[in-house]
Amino acid sequence: MCDRIYSTFGFKYEVELSTKPKKAMGKPKLWKIAEKSLEDALKAKKMKFKLNPGEGAFYGPKIDFHIKDAIGRTWQCGTIQLDFSMPEKFNLTYEGKDGRKHTLVMLHRAIYGSIERFMGILIEHFAGKFPLWINPVQVKIITVTDRNIKFAEEVAKKLKERGIRVELDIKAETINKKVREAQLQKVNYIVTIGDKETKNKTLAVRTRKGKVKFGVKISDFMDSLLKEIEKKK
Repeated sequence: MCDRIYSTFGFKYEVELSTKPKKAMGKPKLWKIAEKSLEDALKAKKMKFKLNPGEGAFYGPKIDFHIKDAIGRTWQCGTIQLDFSMPEKFNLTYEGKDGRKHTLVMLHRAIYGSIERFMGILIEHFAGKFPLWINPVQVKIITVTDRNIKFAEEVAKKLKERGIRVELDIKAETINKKVREAQLQKVNYIVTIGDKETKNKTLAVRTRKGKVKFGVKISDFMDSLLKEIEKKK
């Protein structure tokens, strides 16, 4: 699960096996079994890892995941912590195949760490330039004059119906100012609608890199967006 989530966001990561700290609960024999279990699990998944001696939790060893951002900083987010102590303390048991009660082992799992912290890392990693699939505003439609508002609203409605997150800017301001504002917001696509677009029922599409394409059909634009979202580019 860690691999699937981190690779989806484009993060590379390192894995550490953190072992018994100086202050710890539980018998040394149990610790050895627990540490060996996690080590075997990592080897079975053929995951490269390094040993992090003495950095386990007081109640058990753990596997830590450190993601690397765009400028090379590492952040410890995910962790799989093996806890053999708390179930014993709270007398948590299960009935085995032999009909007897056995003390269970608990796994504490965190993937993001905390969602707010992960969001902060993500924003800095992309420098605010989110991929299309996670950007809160994927398309900004801006109008040249009031004559173009009706068609712009039609386009916005069609995009929303396909699940695309879109905002409409029909303010009575210069087109340059509205484009600049959308660029500062790091919107993926800026759609400009003037008289020509209203007449031909087409779009002028500007990418975040500043490339502009005129005469784009609404259906073609929507299809290309949905493909980009699906592929999580």
